[in-house]
Amino acid sequence: MVRPPLTPQERLRGEELGRLLRQARGERSIIEVAAAAGMSAETLRKIETGRIATPAFFTIAALAVVLDVPLDRLAAGAAPAVPT
Repeated sequence: MVRPPLTPQERLRGEELGRLLRQARGERSIIEVAAAAGMSAETLRKIETGRIATPAFFTIAALAVVLDVPLDRLAAGAAPAVPT
């Protein structure tokens, strides 16, 4: 299955999500956090750099638990901008 290309807005949202996750991870190693969340370090690295801009809900939920960040904070920080 071929995925359609990401829109600029989706890319920005992915980058913001990555920034929030890196900030929440702090000094902990990417390997430690990824293992605790049940994913590979490469997957977490891709999410944090925005290369996976739309990760699965359960992936983000697992990271929220491991990083002790409310899921709604991650959702609000990475929500698409609403045009005014």
